[in-house]
Amino acid sequence: MNKFTEKIQIYIAWLEGLGIEHSLAVLVSEVSVFILSFIIFLLVNKVFTQIVLNYLHKLSEKSQTQIDDILFDNKVPNYFIHILPVYLWLIFQDNIFVQAVNLEYFVILFLKLYMNYLVIRGIIAALMSLNVIYEHKQTDRKKSIKSYIQVIQLGVLFVGILITISIIVQKDISYLVTGIGAFAAVLMLVFKDSILGFVGGIQINANDMLRLGDWLSVPSAGADGTVIDISLTTVKIQNWDKTISTIPTYSLVSGSFHNWRGMEESGGRRIKRALNIDMQTINFVSEEKLKELKKIKLIKAYIDNKDKELKTHNEKIGAATTTYNGRHQTNIGLFRAYVVAYLKANKEVNMDMTFLVRQLPSSEKGLPLEIYIFSKRQEWAIYEDIQADIFDHLFAIIPEFDLRLFQNPSGNDLRSLGVK
Repeated sequence: MNKFTEKIQIYIAWLEGLGIEHSLAVLVSEVSVFILSFIIFLLVNKVFTQIVLNYLHKLSEKSQTQIDDILFDNKVPNYFIHILPVYLWLIFQDNIFVQAVNLEYFVILFLKLYMNYLVIRGIIAALMSLNVIYEHKQTDRKKSIKSYIQVIQLGVLFVGILITISIIVQKDISYLVTGIGAFAAVLMLVFKDSILGFVGGIQINANDMLRLGDWLSVPSAGADGTVIDISLTTVKIQNWDKTISTIPTYSLVSGSFHNWRGMEESGGRRIKRALNIDMQTINFVSEEKLKELKKIKLIKAYIDNKDKELKTHNEKIGAATTTYNGRHQTNIGLFRAYVVAYLKANKEVNMDMTFLVRQLPSSEKGLPLEIYIFSKRQEWAIYEDIQADIFDHLFAIIPEFDLRLFQNPSGNDLRSLGVK
């Protein structure tokens, strides 16, 4: 019998001297000792953790790395440092409880469960920190490891639940694991989304189908915007109207989506639009009109070279003075040459990528003159400005070639014809 036990016996005898029955005196002594030891534990835990945490926090402030800051933000040191006082109390509990076996059992059970909680929370927090550290290390768009981290966290949580159950029922964890097979079907049903999400996450990362920051269009979900989060079960997309669309990860693999990353990494963004020319305004160009159009510097050299080429050809076939038998310049051809020259002179057009100014098949809406080029800038607002500037100019210059754009008749058109 140690000195602590002797003092407890003295305390019990004193309680009995007050007229309290022996069993009740034992219970009162045990509860009193438990309360006293719990208060001491709280004080020791507070002082110990504060000293250690403050010391580690000062070290992290002096260091230049962000890793320790991230660990503190996720409270990783807090969980693991609290384990030591709990462990010490668990070791010395035999010297505290010597009479009331039931109370001792519940205290030991609580301490073991609390230690298990601290370990599980500490590991989960460390895994969260690992994901944040990975994201900080990546300067460009990166593959997300969040889904893998969440799978490991689920595994840790599952093991923690098994350990908790084994502590409560006082059975070895291997005994519980052997019985898991009977609940496999239930577990598959409960964790169906997580399993499908994990499989989808592996396929997405393995094939580099999706990264954080990608511009994604998912028509089936009505989503069109930037990927802001890739988790185990969902992908979050911030649409251009600032709303958030949440899409199951596996649905992206089983369905279809449009990733604009290739366009953004190519160095250009496509401009594909047509000018519908009224075919009734397409004509040969007279000599007077040619002289007038030569004042446009962008196509003066083209007009001169083309004029020489056509005159030489017409003289060879004996059609120099006729319109019908020879070849002559047209206003649509000159306008097309002007569009090509104008776009080549535009510094915002990427000349290293596809460059086309072509005619499409004519229809009831006129003759489409399609511009198929790429701008150097991919930013949405800047891209739209570049595209608008190009077509603003072309809309304004086309009458100089005696051409007119096609559009359906409006009310003013009908009124000009006297239709009421």
